[in-house]
Amino acid sequence: MEINEQIRQVSSIVEIASQYTTLKRRGRKHVGLCPFHSEKTPSFTVDEEKQLFHCFGCGVGGDVFSLVMEKENLDFPEALKYLAEKYHVPLPQQRVNPQVLKLEEKIFKTNELALGFFRKNLFSTEEGMAALEYLKKRELSEDTIQALKIGYAMNAWGSLLSFFQEKNVPATLLEKAGLVLPGKKKDEYYDRFRGRIIFPIFSLTGKGVAFGGRTVIDAEPKYLNSPDTPLYSKGKLLYGLNLSKDAIRDAGEVLLVEGYTDYAALYQAGITNVVASLGTALTPHQVSQAARFAPRMIISYDGDAAGRNACARAIPLCLEKGMNVQALILPEDLDPDGFLRKYGRDRFLGLMKKSLPGLKFLIDMHSRGVKMNVPEEKAKVVRAVIKEIEKVPDSVARGEYVKQTSEFLSVDEGLLRTIIENRPPEKGAEAGDFLSPAEKRLLQILFENKDMAAFVFEEFQEGDFRGLKSEPVLTFIQESFRDGREWSFHDLKESVKAPVLDSLSRALQERTRQASVEEARDCLRALRKVVFQNRLKELQAEIARSEKRGEKEKLLTLLYQKQDITKQILAL
Repeated sequence: MEINEQIRQVSSIVEIASQYTTLKRRGRKHVGLCPFHSEKTPSFTVDEEKQLFHCFGCGVGGDVFSLVMEKENLDFPEALKYLAEKYHVPLPQQRVNPQVLKLEEKIFKTNELALGFFRKNLFSTEEGMAALEYLKKRELSEDTIQALKIGYAMNAWGSLLSFFQEKNVPATLLEKAGLVLPGKKKDEYYDRFRGRIIFPIFSLTGKGVAFGGRTVIDAEPKYLNSPDTPLYSKGKLLYGLNLSKDAIRDAGEVLLVEGYTDYAALYQAGITNVVASLGTALTPHQVSQAARFAPRMIISYDGDAAGRNACARAIPLCLEKGMNVQALILPEDLDPDGFLRKYGRDRFLGLMKKSLPGLKFLIDMHSRGVKMNVPEEKAKVVRAVIKEIEKVPDSVARGEYVKQTSEFLSVDEGLLRTIIENRPPEKGAEAGDFLSPAEKRLLQILFENKDMAAFVFEEFQEGDFRGLKSEPVLTFIQESFRDGREWSFHDLKESVKAPVLDSLSRALQERTRQASVEEARDCLRALRKVVFQNRLKELQAEIARSEKRGEKEKLLTLLYQKQDITKQILAL
């Protein structure tokens, strides 16, 4: 039995779901308020027997792995490990390169020791006390400093290096962890962080993966981050998300700032639904990570020109990921930290409520310095804005953005719509009846009565599932049956898109009647008829084109094909 199946059998989806919402038994199932969206009437259903969940409000569904992946923002291997540890299932070590695993474990331990060293420096050295005084002048309390585990790197070339040498930790390992740099001479190394307040960077699960340092000796650069390591990759983490994820989920929005001190100031002020982009340009990966916890983002970068430009670059990334994005540009070129110290929490919250819609901010930025009364100049602005709107995945939202652009720029809405070409398909979850009744029933039968697969596929003909929304699922089951393998909902995750999985999880939770072989075959025949009818429509279009072009030989072949398919439909 594969490890994922072992974990699925010993884990309790009710127990896991109860970590995120309060469940009450209702008949054979458990129900509660959905942990994925705000609701007043419970629509989140957990089927303990089938080990599946589904929300009949927002359409999200899946198994215990899906639930952990969504709520903890983990990929599948991480969710597998999470559940394995929780239910004491040993993971097969041979599947992981032992050398890579060993190196990662060593770097984790090294980071943990380095963090302890930095924190001790801050509170027990004269130099650290000066840095601590600087933090207190920035109005950071000791509680905040402790919560964020802030430390200090001594202003010396080999302070950290000496600390590890006493523990017999090789400098080569410290280099791989990004803590030291090689010198000019052979086997010579020196500390990367010197004379800097240290902000540790944690993974979503709270493990130290890297460090950021803010100079207190006016060194360049002002902020210095760890390089990429086996544990850390720039642009893939949001600072503070490990502490703020629950507050973000509860608020339904995430406040994005640029740096550590901005995050610390807001967190201390009780505005805890906040993350920082580590002082670098926002990346699609970071937006996706934030979007898993909240549908709305407010970007509050520095109020100067650089901050405004960074915000203008970040907004299209949010639009492309389907996020409702707002821009909060603070007055007097202040950053959030400086604004809070000067004007306080209440005024900041007041400005948050008045934050500018992302599209409006984008239009203002594109229009800045442009002579909008000159048609050619205005046309450039219009096309630049439309180019960003085209990236919006949801067609309804995209249409609204076009309407708003029309109003903001006083351009005819119909004209704007003609500019947009090759609109991307809507990526949102399909509502309720994504699968046809025959598809849904056949899938229910094949998952709940696997012994009937032999009778179903006995009648199977090549192309029976072609073009159906359930084609990848039915094809997977058919191939598994042919190869003598079991099939389960979980095995579909890598090859089937979310709308189909969500609809399938919903279908598998429905109370169904006793299935019969004849019913299964009727479903197969009904789907075959749909496939034939779709092919007939395609042929009719091809016939019309061939008639128009005068392609007599091709036309004759197509007419024979049409006649053959019509006979097969009538036979069904």
